[in-house]
Amino acid sequence: MSVPDGKRWFLPKESLDALIAVLHQQQYVVIGPVFHDRAIRLEQVQRADQLARGVRDEHSGGQYRLIDGNQELLFEYVVGPDSAKKFFFPPRQELFSLHVKGEQFVIDKVGPAAPKLAILGLRPCDLAAIAVQDRVFGYHQPAGDEAPWASGFRCESELYYTQAREQSLLIAVNCVRPGGTCFCASWGNGPQVNKDMPYDLAMTEMRKGFVIRSKSRKGAAIISSLSLRDADDAEVELEGLLLQRAAEHMGRQLQTDDLPQLLDRAIDSPHWDNVAKRCLSCGNCTMVCPTCFCSTVSDSDDLATGSTTRTREWESCYTHQFSYTTSGPVRSSIRARYRHWLRHKLDTWHDQFGVSGCVGCGRCITWCPVGIDLTAEVESIRRYDSRDENHAPPRITVEARP
Repeated sequence: MSVPDGKRWFLPKESLDALIAVLHQQQYVVIGPVFHDRAIRLEQVQRADQLARGVRDEHSGGQYRLIDGNQELLFEYVVGPDSAKKFFFPPRQELFSLHVKGEQFVIDKVGPAAPKLAILGLRPCDLAAIAVQDRVFGYHQPAGDEAPWASGFRCESELYYTQAREQSLLIAVNCVRPGGTCFCASWGNGPQVNKDMPYDLAMTEMRKGFVIRSKSRKGAAIISSLSLRDADDAEVELEGLLLQRAAEHMGRQLQTDDLPQLLDRAIDSPHWDNVAKRCLSCGNCTMVCPTCFCSTVSDSDDLATGSTTRTREWESCYTHQFSYTTSGPVRSSIRARYRHWLRHKLDTWHDQFGVSGCVGCGRCITWCPVGIDLTAEVESIRRYDSRDENHAPPRITVEARP
């Protein structure tokens, strides 16, 4: 099925249940934003009335709260602690179980099959994060849907991630109200989707409905299953005005054009000591980050059956044991661990994957218990750098993997 370039339809609010029903008919497990545990969480939904209608979130450094919003709006929130990462790269995952028979290892079972997911309500920054993780886990778009971010870059694919992504349907909702810690516009990752992002449908919410467009064949097939009218000129104009206003009212800003060079020069900056005095090394920022991918594996033995199970779990570079070797941890201080995290996210990630590891979602600022602000720390490093322009070491480059 062809995908009309730039064509926009209008989906009335009362037809959102019809969209969810079509997704269920196509055997998708539908995931959407719901109010749960005093936060907006991404969980399975059956109907539109389960979505977080009339709920608004407020974000600042180390603070997150929900307040009453407009009861006509279903997506007035910005982002919660969840992202799509947990569905493609689960926080805890049994990889396989085996037992020893004679001199051989015999596989008893492998991990569960990847589900067929339709994720409704993803923000543009979350789509940008999925594109980053596609590189990390080696996912390649199917033939005919090759994406710009994947061209020229190949690495070994991760089977579960690949299966989950191939089966997934991504439905984005553009942001018409940025949060207090958002800086996606600094990266070009919002407040609306762009052509380089992986999505199937993109919607912009208005009081009476959604302006909606498709990008992929799967998205076009969903559109054709619904009785939608073309969006009129006034609705398209209003969409543009809402998105322009959101871009002009970002909660944070970050100068991104020179970050690798800046952070290479700042390897011995005294500012790292200032951050270390505040950082708790708790790892919250890595747990809520939609692109962090560190993990660890552990084996457990069942003495009754003789079976051994290997499990993979999320890990954080902030933990003391993360870089542990036979001679002790490589990064034994909070100063070293924070510096590693920030430089990897904004600098050396480019060397590994050809892109930044930050998408500007602001979650690391919101869910830091002491409110450490990535954008403010970079600007402080920049001020230190401007005071001493003669200390800069030569730029060390690492060739990106083919």
